[in-house]
Amino acid sequence: MSVIVIIFVTAVLALFSGVYNHGRFARYIGIAGLLVALYAAFLPEPQFFHQYHSMLEFGTNSALFAKISIVTTLLIFFIAGFAFSNHRTHQSELYALMLFALCGAVVLFSYQNLVTLFLGIEILSIPLYVMAGANKTNLRSNEAAVKYFLMGCFATGFLLFGIALIYGTAGSFDLTAIHAYAEEFPKDLMLIMGMILMVAAMAFKVALAPFHMWSPDVYQGSPSLITTFMMSVVKIAGFYAFFKLMTFAFSGLYSEWFNIVGVLAIITLFLANVMGLAQTNAKRMLAYSSVSHAGYITLIFYGMNNLSTYNLAFYLFAYALASVGVMMSLIWVEKLKRETSYQAFKGLAKSEPLLAAAASVSMLSMAGIPLTAGFMGKFALFAQAMNGAAFLVLIAVLGSAISIAYYLRLIIAMFFFKESSFKTSEKVSLTYNIVAAFIIVAIIALGVYPDLFAKQFGV
Repeated sequence: MSVIVIIFVTAVLALFSGVYNHGRFARYIGIAGLLVALYAAFLPEPQFFHQYHSMLEFGTNSALFAKISIVTTLLIFFIAGFAFSNHRTHQSELYALMLFALCGAVVLFSYQNLVTLFLGIEILSIPLYVMAGANKTNLRSNEAAVKYFLMGCFATGFLLFGIALIYGTAGSFDLTAIHAYAEEFPKDLMLIMGMILMVAAMAFKVALAPFHMWSPDVYQGSPSLITTFMMSVVKIAGFYAFFKLMTFAFSGLYSEWFNIVGVLAIITLFLANVMGLAQTNAKRMLAYSSVSHAGYITLIFYGMNNLSTYNLAFYLFAYALASVGVMMSLIWVEKLKRETSYQAFKGLAKSEPLLAAAASVSMLSMAGIPLTAGFMGKFALFAQAMNGAAFLVLIAVLGSAISIAYYLRLIIAMFFFKESSFKTSEKVSLTYNIVAAFIIVAIIALGVYPDLFAKQFGV
């Protein structure tokens, strides 16, 4: 819980720094606070917080996912100086809202009952509703905020109704008590109905089809840096919360949700990859790419073993790195061209080779090309799922093959044009180049030597 306290205090300081120079220092306050929180995540939990273990328990798994979320948020903060240059009057609010959302993510990593699960989801979601509409003069941004808010409320209703049914049967919000009840009464109809409602709500949060309807419009309409946060940190938090709920609280109902989650994965993999091929806008294509990755990650529920949590963390971190790598290039192009179509990326490699290389390596990792972190992540998930859902693995492999086509379209636009379409003398900052280089090295290093992940994050 010390990590939550540090991030919360940092968010408050960043928010009130807006009183001075329109929040010019909020970004630096955020980076400093995140570094302290990252350090705290490596330390044992202070004895003082043990009294809250019935609500939140910051164990080994919680710490691992908190670390990868904080590192991802740090990368986002490093590129935020350029990305938020159009929001000079309310930068402090945007940085603070991201940090508040990260507090919700850390709650989701350590929740011990359904009340804290609900609180974590709402603490994560409410700042996102506001940030999605941060670009007040853009109608797409306003539409994204309204659509996300309305669909989020709808999903919250499903979640609360499911929690009510489960409490009515198990007589407790505690995950351990629910687990014990599900093991003893696996055919309890009300418990199964509550579980199905909660699956629907969590499927919305992680954008599994057909509960993904909000995702393409919200990702495209939101400010691009906020989209990056949604694609990475929000995806990490949502999937770990979903994984913990299904594999612990509802493990006794495995035979009931096995096929439900499998059908959601098949629909997601087919629909998202086919729709990704049809896109002409790079940002919208990446939105459908994010939906397809939700389908791949769902394979973690099949053939579970002692390495399942580690495999999930590795895949999510690899995907988060790739998301930041490709979105930072999109942010640059969007600022110069005021559009994100494939045509806008023509010749990017001529003017900013490092940025184009980071985007290309990131998309190759998303596609699961060997020698990248994405390949190792997919290999681990697919190998695990082969023990219980070989048909799903086949669908996922076909989906990966389709995804290569729409990723290559963007890579071709960046590299295979003789002249650059970027008629400007403006160059990316040193910080931007450092982040791009770091992402390239990290993705390749984790692809060649995946054990580096365990060594660096103290697993």
